[in-house]
Amino acid sequence: MDQLTKAAWLIPLFPFAAFLLLTALGRSYRIAGVLIGSIGSLASLVMSLLVFIERLGPDAVDYSGDSYKWIGLGEYTLKIGFEITNLNALMLVIVTVVSFLVNVYSAGYMKKDERITVFYGYVALFTFAMLGLVLSDNMLVFYMFWELVGVCSFLLVGFWYAKPAARAAAKKAFIVTRIGDAGLLLGIIVLFWYMPGHALDFSSIHNVFTEGQSGTITMTITTSIALLLFMGVIGKSGQFPLHVWLPDAMEGPTPISALIHAATMVAAGVFLLARTFDIFEASAAAMHTVAYFGGFTAIFAATVALAQNDIKRILAYSTISQLGYMVMAMGLGSMTGGIFHLFTHAFFKALLFLAAGSVIHAVHTQNIHEMGGLGSKMRITAWTFAIGALSLSGIPPFSGFWSKDAILASALDENPFLFAVGLAAAFCTALYMSRLYFIVFMGKSRHQQQAEVKESSKVMTIPLVVLAVISIGAGFIDTPWNGWLGSWLTDGAEEAHASGAAIVASIAVGVLGIYVGWLMYGKGSIERGATASKMPWLVHLLKRQYYVNEFYNAVIVKSVRALGKGLNAFDEYVVGGAVRLVGFTAGAGGRALTRLNNGQTQTYGLTAVIGLIIIIAAIVGRRFW
Repeated sequence: MDQLTKAAWLIPLFPFAAFLLLTALGRSYRIAGVLIGSIGSLASLVMSLLVFIERLGPDAVDYSGDSYKWIGLGEYTLKIGFEITNLNALMLVIVTVVSFLVNVYSAGYMKKDERITVFYGYVALFTFAMLGLVLSDNMLVFYMFWELVGVCSFLLVGFWYAKPAARAAAKKAFIVTRIGDAGLLLGIIVLFWYMPGHALDFSSIHNVFTEGQSGTITMTITTSIALLLFMGVIGKSGQFPLHVWLPDAMEGPTPISALIHAATMVAAGVFLLARTFDIFEASAAAMHTVAYFGGFTAIFAATVALAQNDIKRILAYSTISQLGYMVMAMGLGSMTGGIFHLFTHAFFKALLFLAAGSVIHAVHTQNIHEMGGLGSKMRITAWTFAIGALSLSGIPPFSGFWSKDAILASALDENPFLFAVGLAAAFCTALYMSRLYFIVFMGKSRHQQQAEVKESSKVMTIPLVVLAVISIGAGFIDTPWNGWLGSWLTDGAEEAHASGAAIVASIAVGVLGIYVGWLMYGKGSIERGATASKMPWLVHLLKRQYYVNEFYNAVIVKSVRALGKGLNAFDEYVVGGAVRLVGFTAGAGGRALTRLNNGQTQTYGLTAVIGLIIIIAAIVGRRFW
């Protein structure tokens, strides 16, 4: 086995070491903080690329590193270690490339922030958590890093904690994802209970669910395990109905939005699907559930994005929609399609968020209607954003076209209804991205301080250019004619889906969406107000995200608060009252007995007489009873 693969356990340690150093340094060493965070990320990137290149060799085999005994209970032993497969080698590259570019970009974006060293420390910890999750060789260690990813997102979304909206968004993200995580934990417990030898390592799971070693694991149990694990995916990857935390997470710094949406938190859910794909594939009911959840989320979020005016929220809903595509692909049996789209999406979505951050940094607003005409003043940002938008819209030859086409081709073969849903979502995607681009970069400037708007510094634009280049070329690793990625990921087990009809339909809806966007929001149309105002009820419905948040607040939040108040009242007046009654009774009895012990013979005689009367009454009563 190649030596670099054996040393892959070092990859997450570089950002972890950076986190420890940054924590020890404190806030004062601003430049040192930037350098330490960036160097740690760069070291992980270089190591990940070397491991990935080794995996491209013809003799590469899956490798499990030395496992160490962690927990011993009788004859049962839980070991921890790391594992290198083609799947997680690809994920290592995705995470480290985006993380490094975000680190570089943040040096410019967060330059004036007093807590920039703290920010870089959190980013380093976030990267460590995601890399640890990717390299985990068993479900329990995977879950530990999964939860650490959630903690880091809480810290980073609420980084500007002085803002009430940021604090609320951080709490919302943490609470909503905990709902899904509870299902995931329960799924791991059920899996542990029924697995032969209570094994939780991914190799054993693969053998049990693919080679007929399941033993006592019935189809009902398999489906239950899969659906419980899928709850974790729904929460982490922002699938309906637990998607509500993701748009609010835009309250955090824009570089973190890029990292969360491209390579870390939301990617973790799709990666979990791929890592446990054998369990899902063993249950047709689970696969159908996954596919329809993904398809519904894709079209739901795409329509909501059409009416948003916050540049980051538009991109947030586009992320939810694209994650829906990935989940749908997994449910249709195309793990390659889902991972391929995860791969391309990571780069063009990071590009779009960082370009949006460049715009926000220049105009100091997130409202797209307060922008306009930025294409002539921010040429690099405009051109790179256009590349990301075209890739997201599925226009060839940009990377998003190839990965989205792979999903649509699978849908056409497996489920024509979901194919139609995918096409509708693709049309909406092209429409809302053209709307966004035309309003922000074309037409007349609607910004109050037009003279001050200028292109961002090179430390912010260079990552945009790098991501733009990747967004153009990344799709060619798995075209309908070569299918290299599928063959490499699955050892030839999954064939490439090539469909001329899917290709033509995909291009047609993408071009149509851009054309309709040009008619509605192109140059001149903005000034005339040629928008969808002819249907104000529909626009309002989409702006309010179909009133999902209002429903949750009215039904769930208020119900939980009412239940909490009721339980608090029960605790205070019933439980507390009973405790206070016991105390009062004991105190009153003590005081009464104290009065009896007063040294007066009359009192003692009276007490004796009363006691004698009680004894006689008891004897007589017992006799007649």
